[in-house]
Amino acid sequence: MRNTPRGNTPVEVEVRRFLHAMGLRYRVDHPIPHLTRSRPDIVFTRRRVAVYIDGCYWHFCPLHRSIPTTNRDWWIAKLQANADRDVTHTKELSDGGWTVLRFWEHEEPKLIAARVQSVVLQL
Repeated sequence: MRNTPRGNTPVEVEVRRFLHAMGLRYRVDHPIPHLTRSRPDIVFTRRRVAVYIDGCYWHFCPLHRSIPTTNRDWWIAKLQANADRDVTHTKELSDGGWTVLRFWEHEEPKLIAARVQSVVLQL
């Protein structure tokens, strides 16, 4: 797990490329002061929009979740804790006045970028 990259997944990079081409400027992996263990993948600081692109494995995607057969109970607890933490961070940000957008890595990057653009431009 220590060697698993935190960011810059192919989907994140492609979404950022589309957003930049749309003329949107953002911060990458930017800390938000009142969140302790969460750094959104893409942050629009002035508009207060936080975008997460969650990996299907690590965030327990309902469509693609898979559980290792070795040490199964530990992995179930670990992956469920990740999913629970996502819910907690989303609530903390929302309560702090942020708009939170969450996407799965299996979603089409161009559609993710279009959705983010529509939300950012509405605020």
